[in-house]
Amino acid sequence: MKDSYWELTLTLDSEYVEFIADFVANIYGDGLEIGKKNIIVRSENELSYVKDAVESLVATLGGVIAVSFVLEEKKNVDWIEQYQNSIQPIEAGKFYIYPSWFEPKEDKINIKIDPALAFGSGHHATTHTCLEVIADRVTAGKCVLDVGCGSGILGLACTKMGASIDLCDTDPLSVQSCEDNFKLNDAHYNSLWEGSANKSEGEYDIVIANIIADVLRFIASDLKNATKSGGTLILSGILDTKLPLVLPSFLELKLIEQKQKDEWVTLIYYKETDE
Repeated sequence: MKDSYWELTLTLDSEYVEFIADFVANIYGDGLEIGKKNIIVRSENELSYVKDAVESLVATLGGVIAVSFVLEEKKNVDWIEQYQNSIQPIEAGKFYIYPSWFEPKEDKINIKIDPALAFGSGHHATTHTCLEVIADRVTAGKCVLDVGCGSGILGLACTKMGASIDLCDTDPLSVQSCEDNFKLNDAHYNSLWEGSANKSEGEYDIVIANIIADVLRFIASDLKNATKSGGTLILSGILDTKLPLVLPSFLELKLIEQKQKDEWVTLIYYKETDE
């Protein structure tokens, strides 16, 4: 172990923490510490490349996300072990999400996700709520599209329910992380691509998009087009203060359920048939 390590702290609005943490986790292989308004990255190697990558991402989004950075060199401790000790398995609906250093549960549907490898381990409120919705609404034989798949945890949950799953993400590193996690769980997907719902070739019984509110508004038409008549659209990643901005983009669909955990909202829509 080296005598020192590097610590990068990113401070930003809570609305964007999950989105940025997902991006960071897919370019950086060790554990992240996720706070309400910050993300902490630690490594024995210098971390300026992570800072540069986030700055580049923010620039491509037109500067809508304000992030401040503090990069420090600190005296070393076994922070990886401390991090792993702080991560506990969680239960969400029928699912048991656990890191590889824990054992699966016999009475649950088990999904193995190592938080040290990718964000999206079920601990965030939006992911947790989506897992509950999947447990209630996804059934065997359904065709599902997971838009913005990240670590692939929601897609994995759908496969565990017997559904056929397609997945996509605009971040190529998320696509790779998703593929790795499917292999980790000996699970299979139909199709996985870099991009968004506009690249889908068909319509789906269920479309899931756990993304930030601004992106949901931007791709609203693509999400609705990907949902077949009589199908279900599940939207999450919506901060409650942003809800009035999202709702107008989906007025032609029937809102059948609204769930909230902490300050995060999940919306479940039904796309009525043409008949």
